[in-house]
Amino acid sequence: MPLPEDAFIFDCLESKTASTARKTHIRRMYDILQLCIHRNDLPRARRAWAVLARCREIPWMSMWPTAIHIVGDSHSEEENIERRITLLREMMHQFPDQRETLLKELIFRLILSGHHREALDELELYLPSFPYQDDPVLHTYAGMLQLYRSQPNDDTNLNQSTASFDFTLLRDAKAHFERAYVLDPDSPLVSAFLNKVSSLLLEGATKPSHQNRDSDEDEGDGMNTSS
Repeated sequence: MPLPEDAFIFDCLESKTASTARKTHIRRMYDILQLCIHRNDLPRARRAWAVLARCREIPWMSMWPTAIHIVGDSHSEEENIERRITLLREMMHQFPDQRETLLKELIFRLILSGHHREALDELELYLPSFPYQDDPVLHTYAGMLQLYRSQPNDDTNLNQSTASFDFTLLRDAKAHFERAYVLDPDSPLVSAFLNKVSSLLLEGATKPSHQNRDSDEDEGDGMNTSS
């Protein structure tokens, strides 16, 4: 069924009709923006966004996920990721009322780009203070990062005893997952991670560590040598 001439494809303003020529132009430009994004034509999407961002009718601050998605015109995806991270940091400083939401997106982007230590540093900076300390998503991210860091550096050890895990980091991960569970007890993701970390800690507590086994072997070798 074809759309009427005065109708628009995507919702942006109050209605799908425009009462003035200016609003019609803005709505058409918004349709172009969304179509370019759907077609992954980011250069055209950036040009449409540059026009829309200057229009007072566009609530561009509430559309920041769109800006993050289309930012960056480098052929290197790594450079584009860095630009998105930089933009998020700038927006956090300029719009403190949106900082909690922007922080979650920043942590997500840092994790995706492999900057795990940097993501954890950001969380450790904000989590002790309100309102971040009451955000279950941020605690979940912190728990996931500590769980990741607790794993052995050598991939060949991943299937070996849990004694190869860093149990200090595992306990930190558990503390974050427990806090996230208190804040959001209905989250199946948090429950799954909490059960996994708890089982790793329990299994590790019932097994002698590699260090203790090595010490016993060294003592045994010494005794054999002396005899």
